[in-house]
Amino acid sequence: MMLHIPQVLTRSGVEAVRAIIDAGDWSDGNATSGVQAALAKKNLQLPLDSTAARDAGALISAALERSLLFVAGALPARILPPLFNRYGPDDAFADHIDNAIRVMPDGSRIRTDVSATLFLTDPEAYDGGELTVDDTFGVHQVKLAAGDMILYPSSSLHRVEPITRGARTSAFFWIQSLVRDDGRRALLFDMDMAIQRAALTLGQGDPAIITLTGGYHNLLRMWAEP
Repeated sequence: MMLHIPQVLTRSGVEAVRAIIDAGDWSDGNATSGVQAALAKKNLQLPLDSTAARDAGALISAALERSLLFVAGALPARILPPLFNRYGPDDAFADHIDNAIRVMPDGSRIRTDVSATLFLTDPEAYDGGELTVDDTFGVHQVKLAAGDMILYPSSSLHRVEPITRGARTSAFFWIQSLVRDDGRRALLFDMDMAIQRAALTLGQGDPAIITLTGGYHNLLRMWAEP
């Protein structure tokens, strides 16, 4: 399931994050790449342990906690701290699949079920740079407004197209979901959205809404994993 989440950051939120990271010390993006990814990747990245990455990441983490759509779509169990990358002219990241396991700052390991890209540059400021994701439903190209985010399964083949003008700055991170299987997450998300739409008409106390909500939570209980 691919999910577009509008305005995770407001305009002022984007400006606050950009003010922090634009003043940071950027380095070769391959610092966090595996051996195979390093062959396909050309960009800049903020070191994860830098003050700029930590401070900007804290703003994004707070925004994620306020996003009901993010919670409904990702069903997050654990979230890796956001990283930040920048693609300039001729930079790109060729076809790759994200590592299945990532290391948290405390040294623990998490499974990467869901990948997230939060755009921090308006699309008219650069040419190219689309996030292209291949899934069972075809090829999707994503280029969103600053402050918007896309979620997609970490098992998807994806790439960042070459930049031909300007620069594209984004935050990216991974989520270990309570529900590992993407198909089950998609079903639960669709069910959640349908219940919310029906509740607007029938009211939260309607017996049908109560029954559907109970069914949703029973499925979540069955499918949730540590």
